[in-house]
Amino acid sequence: MAIKEPAARPDNARFSSGPCAKPPTFDVTQLSDAPLGRSHRAAVGKSRLKAAIDGTRDVLGIPADYRIGIVPASDTGAVEMAMWNLLGARKVEMLAWESFGAGWVTDVVKQLKLDADVKTADYGEIVDLASADTDNDVVFTWNGTTSGVRVPNGDWIKAERAGLTICDATSAAFAQDLPWDKLDVTTFSWQKVLGGEAAHGMLILSPRAVERLESYTPDWPLPKIFRLTKAGKLIDGIFEGATINTPSMLAVEDYLKALDWARSVGGLQGLMGRANANTKAVADFVELHDWIDFLAHDPATLSNTSVCLKFTDDRIKDGAGFAKAIAKRLEAEEVAFDIGAYRDAPPGLRIWCGGTVETSDVEALLPWIEWAYQTEIEAQLATA
Repeated sequence: MAIKEPAARPDNARFSSGPCAKPPTFDVTQLSDAPLGRSHRAAVGKSRLKAAIDGTRDVLGIPADYRIGIVPASDTGAVEMAMWNLLGARKVEMLAWESFGAGWVTDVVKQLKLDADVKTADYGEIVDLASADTDNDVVFTWNGTTSGVRVPNGDWIKAERAGLTICDATSAAFAQDLPWDKLDVTTFSWQKVLGGEAAHGMLILSPRAVERLESYTPDWPLPKIFRLTKAGKLIDGIFEGATINTPSMLAVEDYLKALDWARSVGGLQGLMGRANANTKAVADFVELHDWIDFLAHDPATLSNTSVCLKFTDDRIKDGAGFAKAIAKRLEAEEVAFDIGAYRDAPPGLRIWCGGTVETSDVEALLPWIEWAYQTEIEAQLATA
């Protein structure tokens, strides 16, 4: 029996976890003032880059004595710059519970060849944070973009610690309350929570991280694109808008407009509220249906941005095939684009719920997930 399609559709079907939906007020004509065809080292270029740094500090509430730099290669570039420059001075602990954290483990163990203490957890779970010793250097993701699991708080990080905390916060910044006093290096990319354009990363350093940079030289060579110091001193220009390589001024302008929009919805608190409302809509749906659940096992660690779901109906024989078929149906109906689980994650769906997504769109999507599930399960049973 054919199942009736829902009447309402999302106004914006973009629920991808990266690049993510742009702010709902976005219009490409807003970027007409971008200084295209001008040097990024000219006064106009430097002023835009400095405005991006200052706006980041303002919206995120980053302490005045922390340094903020715009660096190449998105969040990946920022994390790797931090690891290549800072690690090796102390014992290292690597905490990983999803694919990107696992990637940082590979870099440290196989590329830098450090004898790291590696602590891992399966998708949907998180490592025992209390077991981490922050007198060592600790590398971790705050929000597992591919697992839907986030760090609940920074209580496990000692205020008086000897090591550095290096935090990949790319799908947490602008949606979750990051404890800056507990984070020595923090990274994120523009294309996540604020829906900016790709290729640029943000590198945020505490005074303790700067002290390490200026007192320690790693044993391995650093390519020019990674170098943060010169003659034993921090290259201040990187943290004032003089980027290492040529940035896209169009992408910078887009980020500036996204920051303006963030302020218009109440800044960080407003963005967090929007993400929480989106996630609550999904949670209410999950509560009402016994065939779907969160991948995250503990509600305290449930992400409010990259919300990962799994199908729990034991009649499903091919979990990966079933989840792909659901995502394909939703895309064909143009009600949800790019919401299949990450390739390394367990089969399921991943709905981006960051602040640039309207709650009304999440609410309109959920009946379509039920429609796709019922349609696909009927088709599967009919051919069994």
